[in-house]
Amino acid sequence: ESFARELAARGTDLVIVARRKDLLDDLARELEQRYEIAVETVPADLTDPDERAEVERRLREDPVELLVNNAGFGAFGAFAEAPLDDQLRQIELNVVALVRLTHAALPAMVERGRGGVLNVASMAGFAPSPGSATYGATKSYVAAFSESLHAELESKGVHVTALCPGFTRTDEESEAGVLWLRRADVARA
Repeated sequence: ESFARELAARGTDLVIVARRKDLLDDLARELEQRYEIAVETVPADLTDPDERAEVERRLREDPVELLVNNAGFGAFGAFAEAPLDDQLRQIELNVVALVRLTHAALPAMVERGRGGVLNVASMAGFAPSPGSATYGATKSYVAAFSESLHAELESKGVHVTALCPGFTRTDEESEAGVLWLRRADVARA
């Protein structure tokens, strides 16, 4: 939502994806009215292969200039005690969906000789993460994947960036503290 607001304020037409159609439609209406831009909505759970395939199809058939891979979540607790399905869903969303959407968007960018991919990683990807081992590992993958793709593609006019914020509040009503960032500030940066 914060990335959509930041880009809309800059006059960028958007294609936004989220699981909850009602919230997605409300955000689209608000951004279209406030910023006089076009907003296409694609409701999809990116952990569901069929729904994710629709987003991939959309990216191939009607290319975008910038792909922001911001979907992700963390399940916290001792790995051996946490449900395996929660760990696998993190990998599915934080890694598999990001790779698949990037793969769907890149060919058109390379063909045009311009474009960008912004992958949201985390500072958690650079240090051991006891209590969130899978989350930290997925964010480490995102950072390394992004750096490698950037090196592959920069001579072709396509830029890949990993955004690696620290602790970020996903609830904008919460106060940012000494260690916590606001999501709008992260998107703006």
